[in-house]
Amino acid sequence: MRVQSTLAASVAIAALTAALGVASAHAQQAPSVKRTVLQKHDLRAQGQEGVMAYVEIPPGGREGRHTHPAEAFVYVLDGTLTFDVEGKPESTYRAGDSFFIEPGMIHEGINKGKITAKLVAVFVTDKGTPLTTQAQ
Repeated sequence: MRVQSTLAASVAIAALTAALGVASAHAQQAPSVKRTVLQKHDLRAQGQEGVMAYVEIPPGGREGRHTHPAEAFVYVLDGTLTFDVEGKPESTYRAGDSFFIEPGMIHEGINKGKITAKLVAVFVTDKGTPLTTQAQ
């Protein structure tokens, strides 16, 4: 009987430890970035489209290094965004600032602030092309 109790207690402790480890791993993951396409519209130039997106990056969130096949015009609505571009010094943009992203530029937006960074991005691209490609 005592062996069964000890075994049951060991199993319970192992299960609790595993559950705490999973909860800890989830807690350590960076907050996720939310992107919402607000509108897509064909442009006059054949095969081109404009895409407007709303982006939210929570405190501690980061986009991951990526590129766009398009020109991108970005306006910061709220919060602060640290913009890391491969081969260039980091830049910081605050509410009211705007900036331009060249096609193919490897970059990442990072929120090092205390409130959610909210942005509007407008892309001019080839119709049907994925807007974002993760960098290697």
